[in-house]
Amino acid sequence: MIGISLILRVLVPWQDLVDELTLPGIEPILWHIDDDPHDAPEADVLVTERPSNPRLRSRVSRIKGLKHVHLLSIGYEWVLEHLPKQVSLTNSKGAVEDATAEHCLALVLASLRQLPRVGQQQRERQWTRTWTSSLHGSKVVLLGAGGVGSEIRSRLLPFKPAELTSIARTERVHEQGYPVHSFNRLWAILPTADVVIVALPQTPETKQLIDAEFLSAMKNGSLLVNVGRGPLIDTEALVQELQSGRLHAALDVTDPEPLPAHHALWSAPNCIITPHMAGDTDQFIALVSELAVNQVIAFAHGEKLANRIIN
Repeated sequence: MIGISLILRVLVPWQDLVDELTLPGIEPILWHIDDDPHDAPEADVLVTERPSNPRLRSRVSRIKGLKHVHLLSIGYEWVLEHLPKQVSLTNSKGAVEDATAEHCLALVLASLRQLPRVGQQQRERQWTRTWTSSLHGSKVVLLGAGGVGSEIRSRLLPFKPAELTSIARTERVHEQGYPVHSFNRLWAILPTADVVIVALPQTPETKQLIDAEFLSAMKNGSLLVNVGRGPLIDTEALVQELQSGRLHAALDVTDPEPLPAHHALWSAPNCIITPHMAGDTDQFIALVSELAVNQVIAFAHGEKLANRIIN
């Protein structure tokens, strides 16, 4: 427990968090891993977003006195190599899943119902009826059965897909009662899928899981959606498939990221790109901020922390 004479110094990225954490025994310090021109001052706790610039990730390793890192996201793979020894780590599980699932559904619907195309028709003042695909009656493969995958599944079901198959590393019955198949099952159903959604974490096993072989196994005209991590997909192989006109894609994450202005993915046909914004909602900010404040207060009082990744 932090006593009266001992101040817990906490780095936070937003002024609202500074205001909420201005409490006895806690000194919040405004510092953003992306925007601040200088490395962080000495601190006990870092509350941080995922840096949009990968070169800034190493700033975590240079914070003197650091004891704990709390991430304003679910994904934590980026910080592991920069986390000093004996520094604990938590994430924002429970605060991000709904926003990401909602954005995923928006990407699926926008692509299937060809909203970019009819948006262009609107700008050109063309009243042209457009026949499209739909979720209703589609065969959907969902890669990922964690918090995000489960929330995506619950949002897909009301649209009455013909099939909805969840796949993850371990075969099991999900706590909600539906079967989760292992990756061994993937190759049998991939050629029949109309929509493939990627909601997996980035691990050594999942990196470039969606490679040229995977993409070539997808049926003509099918849709690939990625709300997991960019490196799960072989970008060059995907660009080739898109340029051939054989596949469609809707991506909230890319590899590389940020996507350079000259990259071929920007102009690839039948491709929707959003800039890693699935969690960027007002509701997400409220939930993730509340969790961050609770985590810092718990740490200050030596209480149990939620969502521990590293003790």
